[in-house]
Amino acid sequence: MQSRINVVQHSSVGTLWFAGWLFTIGYLKLGFWWSVLGLIVWPYFLGAHFAPAPV
Repeated sequence: MQSRINVVQHSSVGTLWFAGWLFTIGYLKLGFWWSVLGLIVWPYFLGAHFAPAPV
């Protein structure tokens, strides 16, 4: 029997993240280097904010 591989792509989450990042850059009127820094730091703060509280 042949085994089938099912690939699921969740591109909507990445698109939403990218749109939020662009909105943040535009809203705060950040320059190029601050935008690059935001690209690195912004996901950390989102994860820290939405992470479940420690028990």
